[in-house]
Amino acid sequence: MTPILGAFIADEFLGRYWTFMIASLIYLVGMCFLTLVVSIPSLKPPTCGKDVSYLDCHKMASSFQIGIFYCALYIITIGTGGTKPNISTMGADQFDDFEPKERAHKLSFFNWYVFCIFFGTIFANTVLVYLQDTSGWEIGYGIPTLMLLISIIAFVFGTPVYRHKPRGESPFTRMAKVIIATSRKWNTSVPVDPKELYELTLDKYSSPGKYRIDHSSSLRFLDKAAVKVDGPASGWDLCPVTHVEQTKQMIKMIPILCATFIPSALMAQTQTLFIKQGTTLNRHLGDFEIPPASLSVFMTISMLISLVVYDRFFVPFVRKYTKNPRGITLLQRMTVGLIIHIVTMIIASLVERHRLSVAKDHGIFIMKQIVPLKIYILIPQFALLGVSDCFLEVAKLEFFYDQAPEGMKSLGMAYFTTSQGFGYFLSSFILSIVADVTKRHGHEGWILDNLNVSRLDYYYAFYTVLSFVNFLFFLFVAKNFKYNVEVTEVEQES
Repeated sequence: MTPILGAFIADEFLGRYWTFMIASLIYLVGMCFLTLVVSIPSLKPPTCGKDVSYLDCHKMASSFQIGIFYCALYIITIGTGGTKPNISTMGADQFDDFEPKERAHKLSFFNWYVFCIFFGTIFANTVLVYLQDTSGWEIGYGIPTLMLLISIIAFVFGTPVYRHKPRGESPFTRMAKVIIATSRKWNTSVPVDPKELYELTLDKYSSPGKYRIDHSSSLRFLDKAAVKVDGPASGWDLCPVTHVEQTKQMIKMIPILCATFIPSALMAQTQTLFIKQGTTLNRHLGDFEIPPASLSVFMTISMLISLVVYDRFFVPFVRKYTKNPRGITLLQRMTVGLIIHIVTMIIASLVERHRLSVAKDHGIFIMKQIVPLKIYILIPQFALLGVSDCFLEVAKLEFFYDQAPEGMKSLGMAYFTTSQGFGYFLSSFILSIVADVTKRHGHEGWILDNLNVSRLDYYYAFYTVLSFVNFLFFLFVAKNFKYNVEVTEVEQES
């Protein structure tokens, strides 16, 4: 959730470059702190081993140790808040919308941006997870800390060639002025002719970073903020049409944002219950035992392959028929991802039902007993979610950037990260509610610590229904969504 704060600081005070730089250093401090927490004996509870007594082995972490650990995590959270909404935005800003070749390249930018992220994720889900399981958390956190330092240095070396967009007035301030001006003039009638609304002169938009937006018919009640009043008026009473339209563009994305919460909650299962399922299965590959956390690598590989196929083959092929530079629209791409989500949860429910059936047939009801099934049966649900990410997550990232007005791009990226953050909170909330409700009236419940007697198949079926209902909601808001009018070079010059 902190990227909202990072977007505010970038747009209001520091700009994207310096916000990212300072936040990266905070991120680095947090990672160094976290590495020390898991390395220094006095900052962590004792681990089991030949040099540790049995009694000490079971000592819990002290309040001080827990506090230090969470302090490191929250420092990282603050760093994340400044980096996530600004680095992708700054990357897209490097392309000139009014230069045809660069504009064409920009349409592929988010595909390859996400590709790079997931390429790094493969390393995290394989090498780092293996080192954490075999060599310890010191190595597991030390390596990404070192890599983060190298990435910051690399970013600094590129500074002379970056395009830096000038910082304007804070989008939060502009939006607040429009909303307050609208509320103050709630009973005011909006003129039929939009030319009668208040707007700044063209010379006010001639400086770099200033863009004029023509009046649109959506959310007309906000036009009250631009209705001229008698006598002098402050910015909290009268707003130009451009500011009103910028506010409209941010507000009209909120229903789409809400429709992405359930999919983000579903994605949280890949790092929680899906992984826990893997701990109950046969994970041996010869003499090698696959770490449960490495299951996510199948989703990552699927995502990488899907992105290459989508960008290099699907888009050029479909573009011939749709005449859309992106092949299909962003909302259509998100729709495909949501459909794959529903199919994935159906498969996950059926796979879990099979796992429970095998466990019952072999009399396996004790916690941590291994069910005689290979871990490969979980690959389809991970692989399908990787494909859905290619459609949903990338389109969502590009959508919130593309449909946010100039000067509010960081806030658009904050929408994207908020979708993920809220989804993970929602996942925990749904899990707690379902676990509590299904235990009532003497029932054992669907979600227990012992997965061999739980009913995760019912839980996944519940997510299927939830995803389908959310899909219908998405179709409704997507059908009524109007894309922003793209400014052409001729319009910009005029």
